[in-house]
Order: sequence, then structure tokens, then C-alpha cells
Amino acid sequence: MTPFSIAILQLTLPNADNRDTIEQEVGTVLARFPWVQMVLLPELASFGPSLAHAEALPGITEQRYQNLARKLGIWLIPGSLYERHDGRFYNTAPVIDPQGTVVARYRKIFPFLPYEAGVSNGTELCLFDVPEVGRFGLSICYDQWFPEVSRGLAWRGAEVILHPTMTTTTDRAQELVLAQANAITNQCFFVDVNNAGALGNGRSIIVGPDGDVLHQAGEQTEFIPITIDLDRVRHSRNHGFKGLGQMLKSFRDTEVDFPWYDPALRASESLRDLGPLYLPRRP
Repeated sequence: MTPFSIAILQLTLPNADNRDTIEQEVGTVLARFPWVQMVLLPELASFGPSLAHAEALPGITEQRYQNLARKLGIWLIPGSLYERHDGRFYNTAPVIDPQGTVVARYRKIFPFLPYEAGVSNGTELCLFDVPEVGRFGLSICYDQWFPEVSRGLAWRGAEVILHPTMTTTTDRAQELVLAQANAITNQCFFVDVNNAGALGNGRSIIVGPDGDVLHQAGEQTEFIPITIDLDRVRHSRNHGFKGLGQMLKSFRDTEVDFPWYDPALRASESLRDLGPLYLPRRP
């Protein structure tokens, strides 16, 4: 076995400065469940979806979370916050190790456009290793609607995909399906944590590499500590989904080079006919 304990914090938060609450609740979950090794919070949990709170990174908010991770001796992914850099804004999630070091930052590749207006897209996948445990990947909210992101993470070795989100809309049910699909097709754990209250409608979900739902939360505050076994991922990838499909091996061994992903084909007639990305309005 290769066990690893993660707590996801589905918090009922207002659209405000929530940093004190987050620090308090992270401390609470560690006091109640002292075996937890990593804490994961939802997208934009610190301030809500306002670009007015954007900070350059490294910055004061990230430093607060670094101090918290060091104090508690945990891996901490405090959700995401808006980053200001070179006149642009990014939806960025830091990864902080138990020594309080920022080992990675992930800029959301697919902002929720046109609704997440003014936010630029990142261009790099985010992976990091937990020593003697395994490789983790990070994606944010709308990224899960694009199978290329999860496949890219798995292709680079991610055995667990951590996925903070901030969903308040009626498509949460479909996101739960996508969480299972991403876990199944990439033979990995998929850990999706949503906000509650003003910043989300909850229903966080943790899915195993066979698509099994290890836990699905309700719609209020919920602390979800869970111990996963990364050997399940290795067994699934080596021996197949339920002893059947060995998808990553087939993807590795195919002779198809997927030319439809060539950037030049984005101007194809079928895609051009879709028209521009726009915000629907009343007639």
C-alpha cells in the first residue's frame, strides 16, 4: 500500500475576505484529524471572484498560507486566488509543502469565459511530487470540461488530480459526471472540492481510479478527511480498469499522431462556423 491522507474543506463562505476563517478551519481540521497530510480548499476561497483582490505572487496572502503550512507541517493547496502579473490577471493556485515552500503555482488554463471576464489563461500544466508517495496534478474548475488537461496530467505521471472549483450554477450535476469520467479515462484519483454558501453549491466529490465515488458531500460546510491508496492507481494502469481496459497503454502505443490538434486547424471551417465566444443576452 501507498496510503496518503487528504482533507478537503467544503466551506460555507461569503463573498468577502475569508483568510482568517480559512486559517481557523484548517487548524480545526488538523486538530480533529491529526493524521491528515494534505489540505485542499476550493477555487477563489480567499476572497471570492473579485479581481479587486488580485495580488502579485509571491504576495502577502500566499505568505500567510506558507506560514500556516509550516506551522501545521502539512501540504496545503489553499484553493486559488487572482494573480496580477504584467498587466494581466490569472486564476492561480499555489502548492505549499510542509516546510512552507511554494513548490508550484498553477494558472488556470481554461478560465470560465465569457463569464470569468478579464482573466487570462495559463499555458503550463502543474505537477508536483510528494516524496515516497507519488505524483500529483492540479487543475481548476472549468479545466475539467476539457479532457486534454486531465489527460496531459496523467500522461506526465499524475496519479492524483486535485481540482478546486467554485461552482454556483446549474451545471454542478454534470461536473460530478465529469469528475468520474476524468478519473476513469485517466485511471487516477480525482479530488474535486467546491465552495458552499455564497461561493458555491457544494457537492464536492472524491473519485477512485475505477470511477468509484469514495465520498460526495452535501451542500453545506463539510470537512472530508480521506486516506487514498496510490497503489490502486498503479494496479489499475498496469492491469486495466476492473481488469479490462488499459487506456493509458493503448494511448501510449497508438500510431495515430492526432493531427487535429495542430493549431492551424483551429481555423477550420467547422470551427469557424461556430462564431465568436459571447455572453448570451436577451433578444
